[in-house]
Amino acid sequence: MRFCYFAFFEAPHDPSLRISEDDLERTRETLGSLPGMSKAHIYQPAEASDLYTDDGTGPVFGFQLYFDRIEDLETSVGSRGVLKGLADSLPSLGQTLASQQAMLNRQFPVPEEKPFPPEACSYLVHYPGPAQDLSEWLAYYLEHHPAIMARFPGIREIEILSRIDWIDSMPWRRVHSMQRNRVMFDSDEALTAALHSPVRHEMRADFAQFPAFEGGNFHHPMLTERVLPRQ
Repeated sequence: MRFCYFAFFEAPHDPSLRISEDDLERTRETLGSLPGMSKAHIYQPAEASDLYTDDGTGPVFGFQLYFDRIEDLETSVGSRGVLKGLADSLPSLGQTLASQQAMLNRQFPVPEEKPFPPEACSYLVHYPGPAQDLSEWLAYYLEHHPAIMARFPGIREIEILSRIDWIDSMPWRRVHSMQRNRVMFDSDEALTAALHSPVRHEMRADFAQFPAFEGGNFHHPMLTERVLPRQ
């Protein structure tokens, strides 16, 4: 699984807004029908605390699609793609601000892999950028930070994603974050425990060594539901 497509929906004037059950089921059905998609994650807000950051209200909804081939990703978000129809059929999200990005996915090993947990919680982080030298930034980050992440107690998945160019016909605003991360735990409680462990101090110390960059970074805990393609 090398390529991912993200869509996020923000409601800055009503952060309590949530997707309706009808729209959620419609999303599951649509994502499960995408040709060439290997899996999808659906994201909804979770509650977790971090020793160092509190970035406030995040997206009220989102999803991440996984593809082995960029061609299948672009077909799904193209003018005749299955996802194009979904964009106009989520009335409960009609007042939200939607954004999208396609990225290259790098996955890293964790000490203990388990079946996908029913109460999974992901910590989604993004770096809008830019970096002073993007190649230097990525080289340092990929060499150092995932190895520290793998020491978080209870960690189940680690992904680092970097930006690519892509073709789409979706009505949503394009964003170009230079990097996104996703780490996953069994629950929001497990995520909080990890973010209050000594490993979080190691992460912060390494953060101080990052090559120069602008734009800050943003962290949001999200309940995570996995959707597999229908056979």
